[in-house]
Amino acid sequence: MNILKGKIESINVNGGLSIVRVKVGDLSFSSIVIDTPETDPFLKIDNDIQIIFKENEVIIGIGNMKGISLRNKIPGIIKSIDSDKLLSKIVVESSVGDITSIITSNAVEQLQVKVGSQVTAMIKTNEIMLSK
Repeated sequence: MNILKGKIESINVNGGLSIVRVKVGDLSFSSIVIDTPETDPFLKIDNDIQIIFKENEVIIGIGNMKGISLRNKIPGIIKSIDSDKLLSKIVVESSVGDITSIITSNAVEQLQVKVGSQVTAMIKTNEIMLSK
């Protein structure tokens, strides 16, 4: 699991759903949750919170990522790659800490990434969980 600590910076509510923006270092992350400030009193601006996301939910991209709908983008440099026949574990060093991604080894070959490559780690809004 990837776990980062941050502070709630905004909450946008619609019905029983909220999109919560969390500031982690110099980056902002968004998460959609099935709660509101009325159903979960912990959802308050400036509260400390953890964002959690699985390694297999981290997408690795190279080049300009402006034309993509993913909201959570973490620029960084590949710190390590551990590959076997099917899967590869990539650790991306970023301004908010190390982010681990598990992608196919075929994707690593197609992207032609290696240690030291500049990449963007991306996570869909619905894949980020919040924890107190």
